[in-house]
This record gives sequence, structure tokens and C-alpha cells, in this order.
Amino acid sequence: MQDFFGRAKAAPDRVVVVMADQGRSYTAGALARQAEQMAQWLAAQGLQPGERFAVLLENRVEILALVLAARQAGLYAAVLSTHLTPAEVAYIVADSGARLVVASSQTLPQLAQLPATPPLPCWTVDEAQAQAPSLHAALIQLQGPPADFSGRPLGRDLLYSSGTTGRPKGVLKPLWPANLRGQADPEALGTARLMGVGEDTVYLSPAPLYHAAPLRYTLRVLELGGCAVIMEHFDAEAALALIERHRVTHSQWVPTMFGRLLKLPEEVRRRHDLSSHRMAIHAAAPCPVHVKHAMLDWWGDILMEYYAGSEGCGTTMISSQEWRSRPGSVGRATTGRLHIVDDQGAELPTGEIGHVYFSGGGQFSYLNDAEKTRQAINERGWVTYGDIGHVDDQGYLFLSDRRADLILSGGVNLYPQEIENALARHPAVLELAVVGVPHPDFGEVPLAAVVLRPGVDATPETARAISANAAEVLARIKLPQRMVFVDALPRLETGKLLRRKLKERFREEPQAGFALRDS
Repeated sequence: MQDFFGRAKAAPDRVVVVMADQGRSYTAGALARQAEQMAQWLAAQGLQPGERFAVLLENRVEILALVLAARQAGLYAAVLSTHLTPAEVAYIVADSGARLVVASSQTLPQLAQLPATPPLPCWTVDEAQAQAPSLHAALIQLQGPPADFSGRPLGRDLLYSSGTTGRPKGVLKPLWPANLRGQADPEALGTARLMGVGEDTVYLSPAPLYHAAPLRYTLRVLELGGCAVIMEHFDAEAALALIERHRVTHSQWVPTMFGRLLKLPEEVRRRHDLSSHRMAIHAAAPCPVHVKHAMLDWWGDILMEYYAGSEGCGTTMISSQEWRSRPGSVGRATTGRLHIVDDQGAELPTGEIGHVYFSGGGQFSYLNDAEKTRQAINERGWVTYGDIGHVDDQGYLFLSDRRADLILSGGVNLYPQEIENALARHPAVLELAVVGVPHPDFGEVPLAAVVLRPGVDATPETARAISANAAEVLARIKLPQRMVFVDALPRLETGKLLRRKLKERFREEPQAGFALRDS
């Protein structure tokens, strides 16, 4: 099966991307030409196979063009969240070893803390600015013989996922071998098989493209000959209108979006013709059973849920019909083989809760972190995302928790250690712990339990000052929504924090302490 570039050559006038908010469409030929020009430009900047560049853009077609360019040139495109602070951007750019950064007029201020010496080349997809020349102008001025990519491996994305150290880590997957050039990649073919994606697909992507699933599924739709309708910003009613207007067949969501769709007035929900919609994919966070039942009652049995991760070490999937008989399950393995093991690594029988591992899945490593990579792979070569759960007698997986300390807020992974490190900068803090507490819209939000230094008053003003100080280095989405002042944190005799005890307490008291920001 041909790849995107082969399809674009065969049918250059076919519309493959619609930027919904702008109402602007892009043909396969135009997108392929831009991506090929960008690939040549990247090579002209001296980037060699396996090297990296960073992309910091709001939802724009240039993200897709740059990742497709990375594929052609055998490079990694590190696609960064637009919610990161300048300090977080600077860390990831340095950690990734990016040779250059592509931003926009909107995101250029987030590059403010990149090191001045040696200066890292920064480019903008908008009009040139003092610190960033125009990428599009550079493409027009590109000269010299084109680089020959035929012997290069095929590049891909490099996405960052935080870990127990609190620092984001790049998930480095092997480049595709050169002999696949011109062919649809195996991940796209798997999507075609499991989700019925093909040339008649119109795919609605309502989420930011810097997340793994929206980016990768959009690219797979392009690879398989379909069309992607991309929302610059999610709006529940607008999403329904787009399904009707573009006769959307496939879409992808997180449970928070379902919650917002369900909050629409009944007359708004019934106003739009959704008859073309035949598969609504969802993942990223556990979907509350009552929310999923409500969506099934509304949309019918078109929901397809999966469990996976940026690491790509294994996947489970469950259809609506299967889920109705096993509410709460995330399905059976479709990539890799499932194993549930105890703390000593012994495989557990059906029904017993343990650590979720996969064998036979994809390969990956954490960039610049051999220890974290080692912790994810056991002595048998099985790989884990760090979650716990059990399987039933038919092999259906039920997750008990998404990592012991991970907070899943609106489909976004928040890591307590990173938040704690930022809060601990304030001189009033003696020690603290951050846990997720239930939230009706986001599923979970961060709550900080703080032990103050002697003599500091436990007041709302103190709580706000600690949060404001953390906001200097932490994206807003990661800031705690509430702060509780406590006399001590629960610990073992060894000093190990019993985060589970805090989660249990504040699961029952989600409104404890002082509110720090609106939901």
C-alpha cells in the first residue's frame, strides 16, 4: 500500500486536511509539496539521519507538514505542548538535542529561556521577527541540488512523557527502515485493520496535535487516503456541527470531551445530523461508566476504546458491544500479549490485581534515561506503562489505577513529582505531596497537601503565594486547584511517603483546603 506521498502524487487535488476554525482546506498535492520542501530545507540546515528538531505550534497544518518532512528526511520531530512554560520548553529542547526550533508568532515568547550561547536557530511559520526568520520565506529561497533521501531511514515523531523524577522524558522509538520508503507504515496498516480507516474516512480531530493520539491518528488517516478535519480549539457544539457539515465517519475524544458534549442542552444535541458517524475512538483516561453509558445511549454502539501509551509497547481495544457486557474494561490485547505480574515479577492468575505488562509489542527507550528504560522492562523483556490491573477469564483488561501517583486530568497526564518540585521552591514550604482528587468534568485535578515551616500562617494568602511562585516554572494546567495545610504527611518508618493514604483521604474530601483557581 502506498504511503501519503505516493497517494498525493496519484491524486494531488484530493482534499486531505480541513482546518475547521479557519475553514481552510489543503489538498494532498499542496501538503506533500510543502513537506518535501521542508525535508529539503532540514537537510540544507545540516541535519543528519536520526537527529532531531523541535516543533512548538498551535494546531496548524505546518505541524503535519513538519512531521511528514521528518519522515522523508529520516529525522525526529519533537512536538512540544503549547502549554509549557519557557523553562519547560528550554529543558525539553536541550534534552532532545534539537538542532533547531520551529515556532509561530503565538509561541515564540515560550522560547525566551533558550540558551543564548551557543544560540539555537529558531524559525517562525509566520512573518519574520528579530529572533526568528520566516520558514516559508526560506522554503521559497531554497537553492541547490535536492538531497537524496533514498538511503535514509524514515523519520517519526519524538513525544515527551514525564516520569517519577518529575522531568519530562522523550519516548524514542526506532526509525522505520529505508526499505519501507514509499509504503504505508505498519502502524497505519494496523489502524486500517482495526478501525476501518481508508480512503472514504473523514476523521475529526478535536484535540491538540502535540498529544500522541491526535497527531499519530491524523497522520495515519492521511497515510491511508482519508481526510482529517482538525479543530484549532475544542468546542462541544462546534464539534457536532463539524460532524454534520463534513460527514465525519471517525473521530477521537477524551472522556472530558464526552462530559462537555453531554452537558449541552437536549435541543442542541439533537439539532445535528450525526448519521455519517460510524466510529468514535476514545482513550487517554478512564471513562466513567455512567458517562460512557450516556454516550452509547446517544450515539449508539460506535464507541471504540483503547488502552496504550506513547511508548507503543502494547495496546488493548474494546468495542461498544463488548464493553456493554464488561463495563469498565479497556479490552483485550490487539498489539502484544498481556501479562499481570506481582511485585516479584511472577505472573498472576486470572482475576488477581498486579502490574500490567506486554510482551511482543513495539520497541522504545527513554531518551537520555537508561535507568527509566530499564525500570519499564523486566528480566523477560516484557514492558509496562506502569499501570496496575487484572484480566478476566476471557483476557479483558480492567485497570485498577493509572500508575500509583499519576493524575489524569482531562485526558492529560500530570505528574505529582514535577508539581511538587515547583511548589517546594517557595520558602514557606517544609514538605508537601500532590495527589489527584475527583472532579466532575476533568476526572481528576491536583490537590497539594503542604506542611508549612514553623511560624508561617496557614492562610489563603499563603496558599496563593505558593501557587503563584510555582506558576513561574509550571504550566497552568499542572497547578493544583486546591491546597490543604497539614501537620505531617503519612510516611513509613523508612521515610517513604504513603501517597495512597493521602489519595484515600482526599478522595472523600475533594473540596478540602483552599481553592486556588477556577475549574
